Amino acid sequence: MVSTDIHLSSLQLPAPNPERSDSEERQCKRLKPDQGSSYTHRSVLSQLRPSNESFQTPKSYDTSKLPSGWLDCSSFGEELDCMIPSKVPLGESYNVFVPHAKRYSFKQVIEAQRFRRRKIGLVIDLTNTTRYYRTCDLVKMGIKHVRIPCNGRNSVPDNFSVNRFVYEVMRFKEYYPEKYILVHCTHGHNRTGYMIIHYLMRTQPMRTVTRAIKDFAQARPPGIYKPDYINALYSFYHEMKPVEFVCPPSPEWKRSSEFVPDDNDQILKNSHQDRDTDGVVMTNDDILGDDIPDGQQEELRRLCYKLLKAFPRVRGRWQFPGSHPVSLNWENLQLLRQQSYYATWKADGTRYMMLITIHGCYLIDRSFNFRRVQMRFPRKHSNGSTEKSTHHCTLLDGEMVIDTEHLPGPQKKQTRRYLVYDMMALNNGSVVEWPFQERSKKIEEQVIEPRTNDQRRVYESRSNNPDYRYDLEPFRVRMKGFWPLSKVKKILKEFIPKLSHDADGVIFQGMDDPYVIRKHERLVKWKYPEMNSVDFLFEVGGDGRKLLYLYAYGEKQLMKGERVAFKDSSEHYSFYSGKIIECFRDSEKKEWVYMRSRTDKSTPNDVETYKKVKKSIEDNITEDVLLKEIDNIILLPMYVEQHANSARLR
Repeated sequence: MVSTDIHLSSLQLPAPNPERSDSEERQCKRLKPDQGSSYTHRSVLSQLRPSNESFQTPKSYDTSKLPSGWLDCSSFGEELDCMIPSKVPLGESYNVFVPHAKRYSFKQVIEAQRFRRRKIGLVIDLTNTTRYYRTCDLVKMGIKHVRIPCNGRNSVPDNFSVNRFVYEVMRFKEYYPEKYILVHCTHGHNRTGYMIIHYLMRTQPMRTVTRAIKDFAQARPPGIYKPDYINALYSFYHEMKPVEFVCPPSPEWKRSSEFVPDDNDQILKNSHQDRDTDGVVMTNDDILGDDIPDGQQEELRRLCYKLLKAFPRVRGRWQFPGSHPVSLNWENLQLLRQQSYYATWKADGTRYMMLITIHGCYLIDRSFNFRRVQMRFPRKHSNGSTEKSTHHCTLLDGEMVIDTEHLPGPQKKQTRRYLVYDMMALNNGSVVEWPFQERSKKIEEQVIEPRTNDQRRVYESRSNNPDYRYDLEPFRVRMKGFWPLSKVKKILKEFIPKLSHDADGVIFQGMDDPYVIRKHERLVKWKYPEMNSVDFLFEVGGDGRKLLYLYAYGEKQLMKGERVAFKDSSEHYSFYSGKIIECFRDSEKKEWVYMRSRTDKSTPNDVETYKKVKKSIEDNITEDVLLKEIDNIILLPMYVEQHANSARLR
């Protein structure tokens, strides 16, 4: 009589399905613990044959069913900041292909980490397949699972995947500081190491890429062994790879299976590092930076409003909180007589706010979306200071311009620059209520100066990172100059004509004004008459009519009676339907004329802005009229004193 004491691990089961269907996953989720075991038992019994051979442990194993090199690869490494690098644990159904002593499922993972007094609370899966184990088994054990699929052959993880990985780890550590995170790809070396090193670099700014690579190699020997991954890390963080650096050789278990693809990897060329930018023309419509997870978007939006001391939502939706100037007319021109003002040129670039945190720098566009850019903003240190080395929760306002230098012949050299013109928060402290002149001083002192050569040396000596290259950052950072009103004529006649980027007017900034979010009635802009414009939402009606919309109380409103003309008749106007278009006013024909599409904006101007622009156009304050008025204004005592005390504000 055959014994019914069956050991499931000794049975020759069919190979696991490489890719389970969605219906199987749903069935897996519906199973309760006791149902799961009985389901497996019935499957086994249905395959039993009368021969006693069925109950014997196989003498050989079909290792072709396993990931190449997996069997001889070490299971896991040492902990790095609560993260444990690991090769992929295989589900229990793979046991028939693995010798008993080399089995590594989540059962072994939990036991091994429990022995080291570590409780796993999160598993981050970087493989590009779902065939290795059932995630519902982890859920039953109270372990969260996050899958970030990454290609593994000849391609490093893309920047959005890196951003998501760092975000997931930070959030988990915030809520479960006592638990650990198992990070795995197929073998737990290249993709796993690449992600963990990114996390270390962003959360420990004193660390260098060389140090982070070495730390990972010590925790998970031999560390990252693919040169492409090593080079991508140095390139991403703008550091020079030391000449003496030697990439570890491929492990023996890898060399024996070098040409066998793992977990459905695709052979892809790395498309986001080491881009060839020769011959690429920069435009203001270029999208800068990398996407971040939606959850992080929400958190950063709330953080910005907290730093601005403002309410986060208007009528249930997010709004870009940056300060907006109003158009100059005869009425608000009188503001310049009531308080002291500075003047600066109005650059025709792309508006961005910038949030600098210890784990990343973020550009904030007019749609209030955040994109991460790799920049370094060291803090200014006094001798003996033990402060953190980088800015954290510093919020700036500015615009991105493209400076063009004309070289001999047809060639041009383009440089992207971020012009900082205001500050709203400094290292987690709101400064919106400070007078502008005080905020402006802090920009130069705390943000710009630490990036200059002298301050860099102080920072780099502390961080032991002399190989960082600021010239490889995606753009330069400088402060926008502000001058007394007595310099307006010089700005218009001499400064603007010599600029290497476009400018369309002058901004007048109150010296003692606080930072005002959204529309700021005392922040005034004067534009050249032919550039005085309104941003409309353009649509083509069912009858072919050209319709112009603005915003009123957060809803679009049709501007009845307003007409728009397109200069380029070769392209049908329906091409612009649904887009935000900037238009100037043709006073003779009493119609708006298309200038350009505003890809940096997702909403049109509001009706109040439109009214002020029309009033400015009707008042027709020309350059000559403006300069004549300024000549009279600067004779007031407050400006005489201002001119005597400061020739230029930095």
